[in-house]
Amino acid sequence: MKTKLYLLLLFVLITFKGFPQDKKETRIPLIGELAPEFTAESTMGKITFPTDYYMKWKILFSHPADFTSVCSTELIELAALQSQFASLDAKIVVLSTDGLNSHMEWVRSMETVRYKGRNPVKITFPLVSDQNLEISRKYGMLHSYASITRDVRGVFIIDPSDKIRAIFFYPMEVGRNLDEIVRTLIALQTNESNKVLLPANWVPGQDVMVPAPKTVDEAEKLAKNKDADLYSVIWYMWFKKLKVEAPMKK
Repeated sequence: MKTKLYLLLLFVLITFKGFPQDKKETRIPLIGELAPEFTAESTMGKITFPTDYYMKWKILFSHPADFTSVCSTELIELAALQSQFASLDAKIVVLSTDGLNSHMEWVRSMETVRYKGRNPVKITFPLVSDQNLEISRKYGMLHSYASITRDVRGVFIIDPSDKIRAIFFYPMEVGRNLDEIVRTLIALQTNESNKVLLPANWVPGQDVMVPAPKTVDEAEKLAKNKDADLYSVIWYMWFKKLKVEAPMKK
């Protein structure tokens, strides 16, 4: 009996140790929650997030490591979109677990790179150093089955009231689609400004949706609406044409 009990305990211990463990809490904040606060050193000096970006849209990017191929393409593409993000009143903050000196040297290097036939671009957004992993844990960017010291490719879109509105996670092996991040930002701003919904594959300029009627009776009332911009394809799918394509910076 004692031998069987010993073998059972040994099996449980071995199985438990087979899973990556992290003694400190790592949690992914949810859509609708306030963005976790942090103060850290960056290539643009000390920043306090999200306080320093009061009443702005904010996009927090994490990446696995400096001076790596896929991460470099992402940041160069991000730099190429800086003016578009600025026109959308959005601020960019990039994060990894590398040191500040590494960040600064990497930025200098990327600012000399000609990529896809484009001239080099100056990077005007900060790269935050998170060597103690504190920020990465707050945002759930350390996925232990991928790495316990390197962030996955995370994206958090945060609105002017500091609430998390969208979350993306990509594996280390696959670079992000930055056009989709821009599209999501514009979609969220369109929702915020017009109180409408955005259908699958929506892009700015296309028709939007209004909340679905809960009953056929409600749908019939909508059908009697004299609004020429309102139409349906079936009673529970109602679309609307917008006078403007997307909210822009005032």
